[in-house]
Amino acid sequence: MREVWAVIRREYLQRVRSKWFIFSTIGIPVGMAALFIIPAYFGAQGSRAERDIVLLDRTGVLAPGLIDRLEDAGYRVTTEAWSEDAVADLSQRSSDGDLGGFIVLDERTLSNGEATYYGDDRPSSLRQFTIRQSVTQTALEQQLAELGVDVEALMQGGDLRVEVLSGDGSGMDDPQFMVAYIGSFFLYMVILLYSVAVMRSTLEEKTNRVVEVVISAMKPWHLMLGKILGVGAVSLTQMGVWIGSMVILFSAGLPAIIAARPELATLENVAEILPGMGLVALFLGYFVFGFFMYSGLYAAVGAMCSTDEEAQQAQIPVMMLLIVPIVMVMGVIQDPNSSVAAVASLFPLFSPLLMFARVAGGGVPAWQVGLSFVLMALAIVAIAWVAGRIYKVGILMAGKRPTLPELFRWLREA
Repeated sequence: MREVWAVIRREYLQRVRSKWFIFSTIGIPVGMAALFIIPAYFGAQGSRAERDIVLLDRTGVLAPGLIDRLEDAGYRVTTEAWSEDAVADLSQRSSDGDLGGFIVLDERTLSNGEATYYGDDRPSSLRQFTIRQSVTQTALEQQLAELGVDVEALMQGGDLRVEVLSGDGSGMDDPQFMVAYIGSFFLYMVILLYSVAVMRSTLEEKTNRVVEVVISAMKPWHLMLGKILGVGAVSLTQMGVWIGSMVILFSAGLPAIIAARPELATLENVAEILPGMGLVALFLGYFVFGFFMYSGLYAAVGAMCSTDEEAQQAQIPVMMLLIVPIVMVMGVIQDPNSSVAAVASLFPLFSPLLMFARVAGGGVPAWQVGLSFVLMALAIVAIAWVAGRIYKVGILMAGKRPTLPELFRWLREA
């Protein structure tokens, strides 16, 4: 198997040393980190004084509750008694940049939640929303308390118990829906991207006539296997860097963002919906099996064709095998235990996308997950058998693309 290892090494090193691989593997995570952290950092540097707010509470009852809410949002809040002199003094301090602003609460605040914010600069939309929501909730809480309502239970949004009669799917508003949909779509993209890379590598060597020299020193199916494993190793390297970067970004970058912009504290809830290591491992498993299936098919397409234009046309039937499940993903997530979802997800060429979507979006029996991997393994063997024979004959063929009868003749002759 030295020949196979030589092809794997060549395919791997040729790609990881390219500028585009380095840019996409390292540049994209760094760019994403810079996109979130740098604006938050500079925004925090220029807005420290804006967090200092003074309350002038003319109602005498709203200040305690409002202080707690504003401090939870990252503001430093003090109170002063209302007077004309106090307003003038606070206005001067705001103009000098020593104070972010001050808020006046009066009877209108109790009746309709209306308050007045005084500041030298207009606060951002996010800050306006935070202050307005805090004032409104505090006023509403005060009014409900006077009516004897259980304020704490009501302000938490109550409770809605849901009894699912069939299926455990996720609605479009559920966090699991986004995890399942984004994960399936990402699987679709990476499987397609790296499988096409196998096809282009095969086509490039065929059109340059290099393959004739290579085949003289090794068996055709060894060459195909080396290409698939080499490109697969590149894909796992790239995804490993991406996944590791995401873990670092959320574990280190997210606390930094919240520390710099406390009003974004709700971002802490994002960690609760992120996929766990089990789901990440399942994602990688479905990628590996899906890549082996589709890379074999794309290698056969590359061997059949002589030009890039022919390959673009010939790959359409294979591409449809990926497009059909990605179209079905939304319905499968919403109803993962329907007969259509179960049957479609067990079809080996659909399993990487649909079975992952079912697992991430709702409850799926473990035996179905295991069965999907068994069926995919059998499909890999069958595809390797067919693709290997097409590859053996087609890699040395030139001229027009073969018809279906000719492909069957290749299989018999190989």
